[in-house]
Amino acid sequence: MQKVIIIRYAEIHLKGKNRGYFERVFAVNLERALKGLKHELHRLSGRYLVACFDESRTEEICDRISRVFGVHSYSVGLETGTSMKELFEASKEVCPREGTFKVDTHRADKKYPKTSMQLNAEVGGYLLGQFPALKVDVHTPQHTVYLDIRENGTALVFSAFEPGVGGMPVGTSGKGVLLISGGIDSPVAGYMMAKRGMSVELLHFHSYPYTNDGAKEKVKELAKELARFSHSARLTTMNVAHIQEEIHAKCAAELNVTLLRRFMYRLAERFARHIGGQCLITGESLGQVASQTIEGITSSNAVVTLPVLRPLIGFDKDEIIAISRKIGTYETSVLPYEDCCTVFLPEFPAIKPKLSFVEEEEGKLDVEKLMEEAMATKEVYDLSEI
Repeated sequence: MQKVIIIRYAEIHLKGKNRGYFERVFAVNLERALKGLKHELHRLSGRYLVACFDESRTEEICDRISRVFGVHSYSVGLETGTSMKELFEASKEVCPREGTFKVDTHRADKKYPKTSMQLNAEVGGYLLGQFPALKVDVHTPQHTVYLDIRENGTALVFSAFEPGVGGMPVGTSGKGVLLISGGIDSPVAGYMMAKRGMSVELLHFHSYPYTNDGAKEKVKELAKELARFSHSARLTTMNVAHIQEEIHAKCAAELNVTLLRRFMYRLAERFARHIGGQCLITGESLGQVASQTIEGITSSNAVVTLPVLRPLIGFDKDEIIAISRKIGTYETSVLPYEDCCTVFLPEFPAIKPKLSFVEEEEGKLDVEKLMEEAMATKEVYDLSEI
């Protein structure tokens, strides 16, 4: 009998003949999450087991598992043999000493000589004999002892299901470039796309010296928090202060943000093509700010050919904040450091910019030269070293 952590996956079981591929990526992600911790990872049909780990670090291991996309649920339990004596002993270990309970058996091994009902009755009867303060309640028990009889001659015995984050394993749905700012929305957008299996590369635009080092450090911290879910390995930054200066000097003030975002999209697309990215990801929510009207979004989309994914497009601010709190990015996001979008912010930004007017104003700029200058400021940070 040994202590194990039982991991069950979410949508992978729906993948038919491609299931093996998704399982392999899922296993790689689990190993990545548990890197640096003593453990062994074993695959069973529809499950994975973490075994041979330091039991004093069980809570840390569970915390890491809980952040791996693809995990439907996990349980801390015992792996034992399938004799009645072994099932009795393991059930006694995980069973509470008082309250109401029931035994719930699942038999993956249909050749096992006892039925699920027989096992429920025999193990339940044994536990009642061991703990007089227990009472059986098969409808609304306070506690449940679960028996999972596997095909390989072992049984898993546990007392609780802990929810995972669900979704698909990161790396099974292509690669996207997240335009990550220091705000609340973009880290949540990256989280949502990683949950659907997308590998997320992080790209941040800053306006030093108009924004200070504190703003950049804030984004680094957000990138690290997001990487706990997305497995993002690096953060790339580019300086767009010179672009903002040119826009401010030569173009209509109300278009400052609109024109800047068009440059950001161009730069992000160029970066994405360089690293094999297949789409851009933004934290835009329809109507949330002036640049996120349908006209503003159309203006930004007009300069790129890669798809732009906006997983938060229909969310309101409270919904986005709730997710940011859940994933641990909110407290960092609200730190009082400006990002580049607040530099040269016009008093009355265009809410419904006409594309023809935007293009006319942009014609006053040397777009390619400004792009090249921005690309030359690129810096790459290894998130494991921050």
